Amino acid sequence: LSTSVLQGFQCIPASDLPAADILAFAHGLQNEGAELSGAQLSCLARLLAAKNLTSEFGRYPPDLLLFFDLSRARGDTCREFYARASRGNLDLLPRGSSQRTGLLRGAMACLGVRSSRLRPEQLDSLGALVCDMEPETITASDPSVLENLKLCPALTEAQRDALNAVLLGGGTVYGDPSSWDLQTLQNMEPLLLALNQTTLSLVAEAAREAFSRSIAATYGSQGRSQREKSLTLLRAFRAASASSHPRLKRSTDRCLLTPITASTISSPFLIIDYSTSEQLDLCLSNEVLEANLEPLLEQPLPKEYLWVVKNKLKQIYGSEIPEEQLKLFGPLAHQYTAEEISQWPAMSNDTLSALLNPSDGKWEAPQVQQLLSRYQATGGTLSGPLLQKMGGRNLCNLQEEQIKQIPPEAIRTAGQLDISSCSQTKKDQLYRKAQEAFAGQAGTTRAYYCQIRSYLGGAPAKDLKDLAKAGIAIDMDIDTFLALNPDEMQKLSVTDVKNLLGENLPYLKAAENETSVMRWVQSQSQQELDCTLGIGLQGGMQEPSPAGTTTPPH
Repeated sequence: LSTSVLQGFQCIPASDLPAADILAFAHGLQNEGAELSGAQLSCLARLLAAKNLTSEFGRYPPDLLLFFDLSRARGDTCREFYARASRGNLDLLPRGSSQRTGLLRGAMACLGVRSSRLRPEQLDSLGALVCDMEPETITASDPSVLENLKLCPALTEAQRDALNAVLLGGGTVYGDPSSWDLQTLQNMEPLLLALNQTTLSLVAEAAREAFSRSIAATYGSQGRSQREKSLTLLRAFRAASASSHPRLKRSTDRCLLTPITASTISSPFLIIDYSTSEQLDLCLSNEVLEANLEPLLEQPLPKEYLWVVKNKLKQIYGSEIPEEQLKLFGPLAHQYTAEEISQWPAMSNDTLSALLNPSDGKWEAPQVQQLLSRYQATGGTLSGPLLQKMGGRNLCNLQEEQIKQIPPEAIRTAGQLDISSCSQTKKDQLYRKAQEAFAGQAGTTRAYYCQIRSYLGGAPAKDLKDLAKAGIAIDMDIDTFLALNPDEMQKLSVTDVKNLLGENLPYLKAAENETSVMRWVQSQSQQELDCTLGIGLQGGMQEPSPAGTTTPPH
């Protein structure tokens, strides 16, 4: 299976596949680059469990094992299971979630850990699960814990302090910080962002400079997020070299460094050498900025530096910024108010698509409304690809009148959008458009449900009842159920809910403390809840007892 097919995986159609096909599908996830979302992996883990296909976990990718039912990981195979799961991407699970904390707890129990000091063989089996350990455990464990910490995308401040304490305590494979050379620093690179100034100041000046030059050599080929990490490292190394650059006297009227040129703009040392926004302002001429806007904005500029660029562009263009320049704005565009955006020229599809790039930051509601207005000024209408680029959050930030103008065809080709942040009125609007968009599949219940699922938060009870009695189980996942309009949920019968959830009915018990579920339970007969659902939901209405009898407690 190709990566594109795997990433298009949806739970409901997959549940109809034979066990052999689901098994082959799960094995296909080993393909490099086939990254599924947490929701997709959770669904696949449930399908494998339902078809009793979880025993051969060694053939599944580690990311998938993170979503397995941990109660099944016991006995002789638990060590192998947790060792493989620990190689997964823990960020797929929210820090502090029950599943994520359960992984660490289960692994510790499986390994027979009885103290806070972890031995090397235990650390080998725990892998990235160490990322959730307490600082006290990190400092008490064998120094090889540093190899585990290399796997952590982020550490808390207390964990970083513990990491530095381990390095300064001696006994690590890296030796004393004063002995580190370029090779050692490169081997330690995943840990370097966690080093404090006390540790860095012990590293030889020559080693720091050599490592800084190695970062600079690859800077041009790095993406924005990697550049941000590189700059953080370069700043930390520069701060540890107190004598590298004499402290500049503050000035507000002249450039104290070499004026910025086209060759300087792409340098990784730009923000470090011109260490204040005032010096960037004084050393960057309007002519150099205008001719080199694109490479300048490829730098991960802090907000105060972006303000300098914005003010200079105002000096150059006034309020009439050329559309060709707007395409290059990236994060700079987010520094403009809705009123300022309203003065931009009418923009094309390509320009709007570039400005909607989610990696550049989040738009506020008034800003995204004005962006769409500038696009519509050219007669443009939102297409499916534009809606996908816009994302559910920005879609919810549009005005109701703007949502009204979205053609159903755009909804049909936009893919799944998360509209959970929409007001109920906007959810209702979008559901009606989705109904029109997918009307051609209304006769095939499962296919229709797959398409309209993300818009069901705006569905009236009548339509939900129709889905429930269509005769084909749709197995609505619990997250979709909880996203239904609470007022419409109250109108569903116990049988309606049973038919909607299908195989996912047991998950309703875990959600019984959700406000909408509690309200629904309270509106139903306790006897019908017990007889029809049989999952132990409590809090329904009690039947009146016949005269002279008492109702036994549940």
